[in-house]
Amino acid sequence: MHSVSVDPVSASTMELVNAAAVIAAELAKRAAPESAAACMELTEALAAAADMHEAALAAFIGVVDNGREVQRWGFPSTQSWLRNRLGMRDASAKERLTLARQRHRLTELTRRWQAGTISFGYAATIAGAVARLDDADCQAAEEILLGMVDQSCSAGKVAAFGRRIREVIAERDGTEPSPDADTRRGYERSWIDTTRSLDGGRYVKGWLNAEDAAIWDGTLGPLAKPAGPDDRRDLSERTAAALSSVLSGGHKATKVTVVCDLDTLTGGTTPARLTDGTPVPAEQARRIALAAGVSPLLLGTGNIPLYLGRTQRFATPAQRRVLETLNPTCAVEGCEVPGTLCEVDHVTGWALGSPTDIDQLTLTCGWHNRWKATNPHRLHITRSLGGRYTYHLRPPGTDLPATRPPSTTPSRPPRPSAEHPLNPWIVEPKTIPPVRITDPTAQQPPPQHPRGP
Repeated sequence: MHSVSVDPVSASTMELVNAAAVIAAELAKRAAPESAAACMELTEALAAAADMHEAALAAFIGVVDNGREVQRWGFPSTQSWLRNRLGMRDASAKERLTLARQRHRLTELTRRWQAGTISFGYAATIAGAVARLDDADCQAAEEILLGMVDQSCSAGKVAAFGRRIREVIAERDGTEPSPDADTRRGYERSWIDTTRSLDGGRYVKGWLNAEDAAIWDGTLGPLAKPAGPDDRRDLSERTAAALSSVLSGGHKATKVTVVCDLDTLTGGTTPARLTDGTPVPAEQARRIALAAGVSPLLLGTGNIPLYLGRTQRFATPAQRRVLETLNPTCAVEGCEVPGTLCEVDHVTGWALGSPTDIDQLTLTCGWHNRWKATNPHRLHITRSLGGRYTYHLRPPGTDLPATRPPSTTPSRPPRPSAEHPLNPWIVEPKTIPPVRITDPTAQQPPPQHPRGP
């Protein structure tokens, strides 16, 4: 058991944080009392203390955000840092970042929050309600919403009234596009929100301005008409089918990549998957293959030119499809940007002699691609058995690992390996098994041509 002896008045902020951490660690290991009444009282007291801890946390996050410190550590944003280093869900990270950025405008709220007379839930709700208001409207909204808190209104009612305040301001300023409830959000431009469902589908919601709505009607209207007297689909189903037809290029071959074994296509039960890891039942994978045709993408030589050497700098579309299959997200550890939105990156740098070969490429988001170019000494690169590279970020100021080349050539570099004559610092297994990938672009898959490491 650790002993804690701190004078709250004279102690530094670091000493107080360390003391709080010691107390929290000890408290987490304690068994809860058997008395339900005692646990109820303890819960309320501990929650009030946690609310004040959140007030201090918001102040710390605000300083980090203003100083752009997270960029030095290789994170593209403060929200990304909160997700990866503090293990927060995206919604929680966004909520705390909003509080950190709005607390200087919400002076009365911050004072009451620090004093422990208002909860973190109310503070987050009010900060979210005023985030898009100017300073004058923010001050008025703060007074109104704090008044609702004093009347013991729930956080849900405060949030609903905060939305109503934004609607009234939008009507006052003439930025309300329509009286329709779904469009009372103050948007002048078209917008679309999509949310992934658990079964791999996607919910879509949005609003189009008059110009975009005319394009929508002119493009999808004719395609959404009933196919005949036996077409029993309703308008919503026909519109979705019309949109899919447009996105896939009409009667052109689809570009969706399905990863599966040959056994799956010939009647097996092993499920396939999309490039982002979403499972696809074997029966559905066979239907996709029958509708669009199949051809394999191999990590090696074959019918598709994957190895371009030094003759070309930019990766081909075929190479990119392979990389998107291997890399569902950015190669940087902890970065969640989907591979389909990333840029092709030469692992050792094309300017340094790296060929445009598939086993020398990976995917990184635009921010980390630029960060890697200016901080090459801050990366530790590993390669998995499946051929995927992972970039591990080193904290600023730390010594370089032995497996990563420094920014300048060492006096006695290690001997280049046969696998990577241009970069002997890359850590990877000795053998890489062949990867079979199917993509609907041809009729029959040719035999595999595995390539050694």
